[in-house]
Formats: sequence, C-alpha cells, structure tokens
Amino acid sequence: TLVIISGGLDLSVRSIIAFVSMLAAYLLTTLHWNPILVMVIAIAVGGVVGLLHGILITYFNVQPFIATLAGMFLTRGLSYVISTDTISISNPLFVAISEVRIPFLFDSFLSIGVVVTLFMLLVFIYIAHYTRFGRAIYAIGSNEQSARLMGLPFNRTKVLVYVLSGITSSVGGLVFSFYMLSGYGSHATGLELDAIAGTVIGGTLMTGGVGFVVGTVFGVLIEGVIQTFINFQGNLN
Repeated sequence: TLVIISGGLDLSVRSIIAFVSMLAAYLLTTLHWNPILVMVIAIAVGGVVGLLHGILITYFNVQPFIATLAGMFLTRGLSYVISTDTISISNPLFVAISEVRIPFLFDSFLSIGVVVTLFMLLVFIYIAHYTRFGRAIYAIGSNEQSARLMGLPFNRTKVLVYVLSGITSSVGGLVFSFYMLSGYGSHATGLELDAIAGTVIGGTLMTGGVGFVVGTVFGVLIEGVIQTFINFQGNLN
C-alpha cells in the first residue's frame, strides 16, 4: 500500500514469500540452525531485496515495474537454487508457533497469522498517518517534483518504502512457513496480483498520493470473501 501511494509498484511480494519459506526450511531442516536466528535472517533477506529495489529505482531511475520484476525473478530463482522440491519444517519452535490458538468469540480462535497481521496493521497505520515519513510518502506520490522542491527527503523516503515492503513480505513469508510448515519455490503463486488488487479495492489509487492502510484491510477482506464464496459455491466458472 505504501509503495503504491508513493507512486511505485512492487511485484516481488510472492517470490520473497516463497524464498523466505524455502530459506527458513533449508536453514532449519538441513543445516539445523537456531530458529530465532533463522527468523531474523529471513526478515533481513526481505529488507535487503527491498533495499536493492529502492536503490535501482531511486538512484538509477529504473522503472519500478522492471526493478521489482527483476527482484521477483531473482528471489524465485534463488528458491529453486536451494531446492526444486518441498522441504518440510519439523523444528519444535516452528511447530509450536503454528499450533498456537487464541480463544475468540463463538468457539472460534485466532492463529498466529491473525495476531501478526493486526500488529503490522497498527504499526503501518501509525507510520502512514502519524509520522513525517508517512506524510512524505503521500507528498511524493502526489507530485514528485513538488516534493523535491519542498525539500522533502525524497531519495531516503523512496528507498525506505521499498525496504519496508521487502520486510513485510518476508514477515509474510515467515507466517506462511508457520502455516504450511514447509518451504517451496511455488508457494503463494500469484499473490503479488492479490496484494495489488486488495490495495486498489481498498481505495488506493495506482497513480499514487491517495490511499489508506485500513482501506487495504477491507479490500483484502472483500477479495477473500469473493474467492471463498466462489470456492464453496462449487459450480461457478
């Protein structure tokens, strides 16, 4: 959402999720690394990919579509370099986290994915609407030239937006690892389009400068309800 508000685009979401799940599975299952260290490395990987995107787009004037498409191919390729097969995760900590069930209303429960989502939601509402960095994102998305003339930290803001996008994608990859308890290069196929669709349905303009993080939540929920209805209906093409 913040990337699109800034006037950019990130197509690498899905491939970072797949790469992080594969990397985590490899480090845990094959190399038997400490799971906490694996989580830190997994999150850092997304930040590094986002940093590369930001540098290419900001300092080398590469179009966001091209830069993030390259990042998508890079991370997907690295996933298959690690392994072309599924790697199962049997680490006790990951298994325990995947089995966390927080009691909720009407005999339902919240999984760790919901908890992480709500936490990230609060963090990014604060970033987008209550910080100078957030206001700079909106200004850059509205008019880059005006933002430069206003003396806003243009380059730093653009790079940080893509770093944050990479970090949140890698957090999504970790949550996906908890959910699937495996790593595979084809995990989350097509998710980058779902992410963009959810953002746009939630009221964020593709041209930048307009959008709300909360709106994206409703966009994702609407998209999820439609997909669920089609699946459970059973006879819709």
